[in-house]
Amino acid sequence: MGHAGESSDAAAAASKDSKQKAIDDWLPVTASRKAKWWYSAFHNLTAMVGAGVLSLPYAMTHMGWGPGVTILIMSWIITLYTLWQMVEMHEMIPGKRFDRYHELGQQAFGKKLGLWIVVPQQVVVEVGTCIVYMVTGGKSLKKVHDTLCPDCKEIKTSYWIIIFASVNFVLAQCPNFNSISAISFSAAAMSLTYSTIAWVASIKKGVAPNVDYGLKAKSTADGVFNFFSALGDVAFAYAGHNVVLEIQATMPSTPENPSKKPMWRGVILAYIGVAFCYFPVALIGYYMFGNSVDDNILITLERPAWLIAAANLFVVIHVIGGYQVFAMPVFDMIETYLVKILKFPPSFALRLSCRTIYVALTMVIGISIPFFGSLLGFLGGFAFAPTSYFLPCIIWLKLKKPKRFSLSWIINWICIVLGVALMTLSPIGALRNIILSAKNYKFFS
Repeated sequence: MGHAGESSDAAAAASKDSKQKAIDDWLPVTASRKAKWWYSAFHNLTAMVGAGVLSLPYAMTHMGWGPGVTILIMSWIITLYTLWQMVEMHEMIPGKRFDRYHELGQQAFGKKLGLWIVVPQQVVVEVGTCIVYMVTGGKSLKKVHDTLCPDCKEIKTSYWIIIFASVNFVLAQCPNFNSISAISFSAAAMSLTYSTIAWVASIKKGVAPNVDYGLKAKSTADGVFNFFSALGDVAFAYAGHNVVLEIQATMPSTPENPSKKPMWRGVILAYIGVAFCYFPVALIGYYMFGNSVDDNILITLERPAWLIAAANLFVVIHVIGGYQVFAMPVFDMIETYLVKILKFPPSFALRLSCRTIYVALTMVIGISIPFFGSLLGFLGGFAFAPTSYFLPCIIWLKLKKPKRFSLSWIINWICIVLGVALMTLSPIGALRNIILSAKNYKFFS
């Protein structure tokens, strides 16, 4: 009698496992484990190099040469280090993979607390980035139109955002990370292209007459707050950590060849690309224009018209890819919730409806709050700094337990202290900017 009961239990467990596997094969992050190492390079490059690179010369005007260069280089080193930690921790327990950021958080802080620590921050970063990309995409399309046809009738930014969104409605239906690799590749190529256009055109334009490298501030308080806000701009420039485990989840893995090997090769390549985009744009742009540079360097370089139009078009293509890379983990969370908790059967209709609603929501928020970028500086300080600068270090200390005062222990604590400082200071600067420019804010403009 006992045997029959055991075999039916085993059968139930097997059917549960096969059901679980069917669901995992359907979810966007775990669907395919066949990614090549160079996929990781351009997914990471697309996630890292946002259109934010074009505002780096402007951030330099608030920091000056010494602090500006130091902060740019330190951010590059610290975020590369925390990215390495995440790649290492992806398979730190043999036979188990942390395919999502919150799974790693749950391992460190416990099932419930881990979710509460990681998911809200990750959602703010990913959804916030998607909304900003909606606005950026719309504005860049408008810029292409206005540059090429200065005498045409003006079309409101809202309509351009809708045009930009229409592309994302279609692309959001790509089932998983590997299916967007071509989009991501072209986006990464575009980010390298428009960054290069920005600094090459700056050199060609030459150093501005009476160039001034003094800090852009009316008073000491002004200078201090602007500095805090510039810190936030730099922190923003490194936000790829929110999708790194999800990207690594698409890599094949065996005990002899763990996924961290191909992933790390890709990350190194991506970071060389990041340096190639960020440093020349920030330093050459600032050197040529000093503190008269606009918050988007392409605006400062009005001529030649066709080149600026092309650069803006590249920004549009890049932002489309960036939108998809940041939306994919969000789709994964929504679909996991619908299928595992609410027990919806996995289907094309479910995916079509939930993704279309998501794109529509980000579009509507982008249209109604066009000044969302400055709000993100405020929110971003709370979410970008932890997820990229110090949350990986805390998890590392908790799970790897390095000896007190060993090199690893000291480095992690330095990163945590710097990251917490960044998290506290950058929202202060951003909040002040919001208050100062609030009187010019128009909803639905």
